[in-house]
Amino acid sequence: MYDIILYMKKGILLVNLGSPDSTKTKDVRKYLDEFLMDERVIDIAYWKRYLLIKGIILNTRPKKSAKAYKKIWWKEGSPLVVISERFTKKVAEKLHIPVALGMRYGSMSIKKGIQELHDQGVEEILLIPLYPHYAMSSYETVVEKAKEVNRDDFPNMKINTLPVFYNNEAYIRAMSNNIKQHLEGFEYDHVLFSYHGIPERHILKSDTTKSHCKIDGSCCNTPSKAHRTCYRHQCFETTRLIVEQLELKEGTYSNSFQSRLLKDPWLKPYTDFELEKFPKEGKKKLAVITPAFVSDCLETLEEIAMEGKEEFLEAGGESYKHIPCMNDNDDWVDTMVQWVEEWQEKTVIV
Repeated sequence: MYDIILYMKKGILLVNLGSPDSTKTKDVRKYLDEFLMDERVIDIAYWKRYLLIKGIILNTRPKKSAKAYKKIWWKEGSPLVVISERFTKKVAEKLHIPVALGMRYGSMSIKKGIQELHDQGVEEILLIPLYPHYAMSSYETVVEKAKEVNRDDFPNMKINTLPVFYNNEAYIRAMSNNIKQHLEGFEYDHVLFSYHGIPERHILKSDTTKSHCKIDGSCCNTPSKAHRTCYRHQCFETTRLIVEQLELKEGTYSNSFQSRLLKDPWLKPYTDFELEKFPKEGKKKLAVITPAFVSDCLETLEEIAMEGKEEFLEAGGESYKHIPCMNDNDDWVDTMVQWVEEWQEKTVIV
């Protein structure tokens, strides 16, 4: 008897965060409604989340957020969407299988992305959440939403998922090359690795051991299977590996976390606090890197490149440089193509 090798037509679905359709307050409100009502973003009882989001936040925040989006919006549209589309196109040009783009929130949905692949005859998908690190509110919610769409709308579609790549050698190399390129000619005395923040309780909830994570100075450095889903550990490990590649000297770099929401304890230290503190410590020439993002977006272009610079200079800083994300640079494209080709080589034997 011979084994039958079943070749299924494969495709790629890249998934990023998402964006409002425009900078109009109504579009921003619609986007924030979907984003903030996600139980993995604000993980409180539904009725509390409903009252908080629908009753308070959506009556105040959309107008403020719309102003922020207007500051960074491109002629072509949302920077995050435009960059993601450029990246997708470049990856597709180097592969010989269908590649689609979806967003966790907004009109460019995961369902639309899967439908696009389905219409091209794809039977097996490699789902690639464009997040290097594991967190409930980023990687996990993409995976769970894809599972839901798979079950409800495309039950015959097989979906595999690319693991988080925070410590992947090719990713670290691409990140380091990008940083090195943008640091050329800039004299700095400190490098800040600013990661997107999450509530401390998310770290505890994601601890598969239910006992390892203490969010102190030791648990992230003590080997544990909890690290597979620990955002804090994975951020620190990314920094360690990039520092090693760039040969940064001890004392010339540090980590922080940005983008707090509500009054709950979030991962510390807070980026805005650090930016105000550095000049007083003699760190007046600062470069800021945002490794939690692979594509520039509101949190990098407005919060870090604009607001962060203003905070730092007003506090007495002298020079400030935001290092752009990898976006659609060739190293990052080649890295993604390499991962896809490795997956493509696999076949299903029945």
